[in-house]
Amino acid sequence: MASVELKGLTKRYGAQAVVDRVDLTVEHGSLVCLLGPSGCGKTTTLRLIAGFVEPDGGEIAVAGRTLSAPGAVVPPERRNMSMIFQSYALWPHMTIAQNVGYGLSVRKVPREEIGRRVEEILGVAQMSRYADRYPAELSGGQQQRVALARALVVKPETLLLDEPLSNLDANLREEMRFELRRLHDEYRYTTIYVTHDQQEAMTAADRIVVMREGRIEQAGAPTDIYERPATEFVARFIGGTNILRGPHLGDNVVRCGGITIRCGQGAPAASGDTAVSVRPQEIVLSERAAEGVNRVRGVIERQVYLGSSRDYLVRLPGDTALRVITPRELDFAAGREVTVELPPASCRALPA
Repeated sequence: MASVELKGLTKRYGAQAVVDRVDLTVEHGSLVCLLGPSGCGKTTTLRLIAGFVEPDGGEIAVAGRTLSAPGAVVPPERRNMSMIFQSYALWPHMTIAQNVGYGLSVRKVPREEIGRRVEEILGVAQMSRYADRYPAELSGGQQQRVALARALVVKPETLLLDEPLSNLDANLREEMRFELRRLHDEYRYTTIYVTHDQQEAMTAADRIVVMREGRIEQAGAPTDIYERPATEFVARFIGGTNILRGPHLGDNVVRCGGITIRCGQGAPAASGDTAVSVRPQEIVLSERAAEGVNRVRGVIERQVYLGSSRDYLVRLPGDTALRVITPRELDFAAGREVTVELPPASCRALPA
């Protein structure tokens, strides 16, 4: 069982801890995404797992075997791991079949076995008809499939992916998110996937680990991370949100500028102002003139038509602005006064 365990994992560059006492268990056969902004430590964590970097503290174990600790690092080639980088790193002078079979050749696998396994994995990756072509003759998405096939054909215990879709255009990225998940479901390798794209993480992952400044901010299933963010950072990073602040009036009611909000989720801050998170697509705009708890009048400042939806900026009393996403059928012109409703079930009080 190739579960991966990080225990107090730490890496410093000078005085800065880029990975700071990280504890994480990746269960055998699961796909975990390390998600966060640039500089949060996710890629360094992946490189530590791969054995490219030696830790300054803590350890990494796979299937109970310690692979990394300060002063004792098993080299990458002895870890039974495959890694896919941002660049596909395909040999330009080799055919697709030769690229995919290269790792097996290095391992001295018999030629007949190499041919059989390469043919099998190219079929799974839907690349069989390109076996005799060269990388320069393929599109970016096709090259990414080849890189995946090459990583999977050696049957690694652990598969590591470092922002593998970042070089693809938007349409190919969307297609490859589902392809990555399909291949994972077919082979069920223990997979650790680094990305800064929350849509990739939501599509592919069994579990998302949100990192910030070298530490884990929150870890959980995609639904937990999105619907129950533990901090303001997670709420903003996953899916985008509106944050309003004000004093807690008791009974999970917060006064935020010109609006009184009853929160159906979360808990108020122990001291100081409480932050309230509400997603743009969960806010309701209407023409009816109604005010009260979770309702306030506002003015449309701008509207952007996005095809399947409309994106509004609504100015509230007290110079508070909310981003609101509505169905495309709801069409309010700039300057129009509307009622803004924040459903209590969609309002989450967050700790400081």
